[in-house]
Amino acid sequence: MTPSLVLPADHVPAGPVETAAATGAASYAWLLILIPLACAAVLLLAGRRADRWGHLLATGASWASFVVGAVIVAQFLGLDPSQRRMAQTLFTWIPAGDLTVDVGLLVDPLSLTFVVLVTFVGSLIHVYAIAYMEHDRDRRRFFAYLNLFIAAMLTLVLGDSYAVLFVGWEGVGLASYLLIGFWNHVPANARAAKKAFVMNRVGDMGMLLAMMAMVANVHSVTFDAVAAGAAAMPTAQATLIGLFLLVAACGKSAQFPLQAWLGDAMAGPTPVSALIHAATMVTAGVYLVVRSGAVYVAAPAAATAVAVIGAITLVFGAVVGSAKDDMKKVLAASTMSQIGYMMLGAGLGPIGWAFAIFHLFTHGFFKALMFLGAGSVMHAMMDQVNMRRFGALRTAMKTTWITFMMGWLAILGVPPLSGFWSKDKIIEAAFSARDFGGADAPWMGWVLGLVALVGAGVTAFYMSRLFFMTFHGKARWTSEAEGAGVHPHESSPLMTVPMIVLAVGAVLIGPLLSIGGFFIRWLAPAIGETEHVEPVLPVLVIQAATLAVVLVGALVAWRMYGAGDVPTAVPAGNALTEAARRDLYQDDVNATVFVAPAAALTAAAASGDRRVVDGAIRGVAAASAGIGRAVAATQSGFVRGYASYILGGVVLALAVVLGFRL
Repeated sequence: MTPSLVLPADHVPAGPVETAAATGAASYAWLLILIPLACAAVLLLAGRRADRWGHLLATGASWASFVVGAVIVAQFLGLDPSQRRMAQTLFTWIPAGDLTVDVGLLVDPLSLTFVVLVTFVGSLIHVYAIAYMEHDRDRRRFFAYLNLFIAAMLTLVLGDSYAVLFVGWEGVGLASYLLIGFWNHVPANARAAKKAFVMNRVGDMGMLLAMMAMVANVHSVTFDAVAAGAAAMPTAQATLIGLFLLVAACGKSAQFPLQAWLGDAMAGPTPVSALIHAATMVTAGVYLVVRSGAVYVAAPAAATAVAVIGAITLVFGAVVGSAKDDMKKVLAASTMSQIGYMMLGAGLGPIGWAFAIFHLFTHGFFKALMFLGAGSVMHAMMDQVNMRRFGALRTAMKTTWITFMMGWLAILGVPPLSGFWSKDKIIEAAFSARDFGGADAPWMGWVLGLVALVGAGVTAFYMSRLFFMTFHGKARWTSEAEGAGVHPHESSPLMTVPMIVLAVGAVLIGPLLSIGGFFIRWLAPAIGETEHVEPVLPVLVIQAATLAVVLVGALVAWRMYGAGDVPTAVPAGNALTEAARRDLYQDDVNATVFVAPAAALTAAAASGDRRVVDGAIRGVAAASAGIGRAVAATQSGFVRGYASYILGGVVLALAVVLGFRL
């Protein structure tokens, strides 16, 4: 049984503590953003001259940001919890009458949690990418984009207002477009980048509308002003803001119904997948919801929507992941599902916020580990991603096998690894749900809890399927493209050492941060006290049921893919399997509901433009040409002709004059 993470009231404030001016190391928080941003600018402006050392500069910049963040965290750990919230105004950005928007930073335990995750895991990914991208002609540009991504994500989590957050929000959107489409000489990769960019713009509209509603209600977009004004807002307005923020979160965190871009985003180099889908971009939506906790407390219906969307997505991703043969797309579906767990926790309010962030933090380690492990496998298997062509790789890649195993066990929630201490707490919190849109609804605990429980079982199945198909069973080592044999081998230390470090994190981060409820105490100054509500089932029963369904899922996967033969050809499946292979027809739905009507509207507008606008212009041109031809016909060049025109004019003039006189 995990130790209780419910805090005594005398240790945790009821709400966020007072904000003080940044002092000490916290006053240098701006360096966290400036260092990688300046490095990205240098590498992009220096061009080919920086090819030989650009990757080293970028990696050093990322580690430098981590060091600055670690020093600030050390300062905060030495302070009383009531003092762990500092702000720093850098400059005035938008002076607009009654509305003034400053560029400022908010340094508190919530933002620092993301700083540590982004800079530490991001720096390990930089080290890994030095070897992974070694033979790429544009490695320097790739590292510039990585640094740009780090700077944008840090801007997102350190901003003291929704406006500054939105700058980072758009920054990670741009950087993801550049990184997903990095190999844009392949048309499919370019399309994947555009798909991610466009679908994220849908979410961005939600963010913009939310900020407009904030200005209309509290005349500010700062976190403090919105949190203070949320309780006094009309419930309808608070609900509207909460729903708009949810749309934004769904786009950035690939939640239903804006999740279709995530699988295609695997087109980017594997280090990009580890960075975007583990430690940075896809976690931004969870951060947004938790940071906006006061809005969701004032808008129970919107909070319920967050929890429901999370529950739908965690099942959606798990079902899709169960049918994929592309190793990276299985991990992408897994990310979608695990973010669903986090959104479920975030939608539960004060009983789930801290657990959502805790799982986000541990997930960043073990999911980045598994993406890097996938890259190591691809490196050894001639860039193949089809698991049906793998098998028995444990014999040739022992380090990758052992480290990947740690990530696999962590995401399954096997004690005492990290996932057990974070994901299982969300399942317990789901069984504690008592609210449905502001109404007392004890049945919500059963619904959300059972969904989360079933999701844990399906997660165990498809992640075990991935693990066994890749590392166990019989070797199926052929090149799908050429039919030739491959000779898998372990990756270089630059790739394996980051994987080993992340594997240690996958094992130890969860239990270490759970000692005495440390992580929940750490977050309390930023999000308030974690409330305790008794679940509808005893905690021991929930934990036993979770471990049971995980064991069943793993055993089924072993019987099918570990002990049995795995055909290299894709076998025919039932209707659900075929639907899951096609992402439950999400692209088909989008094409039918959005793309086709938009294309028809565009075609109609183009047709109207050709017929009406172009027709009018062509008509004016034809009339002008006709008049010109008529006038030209009178210009014969003969004197007798011009004399007849003069005579006719004189006769006409006389007729008019005489006519008036008569």
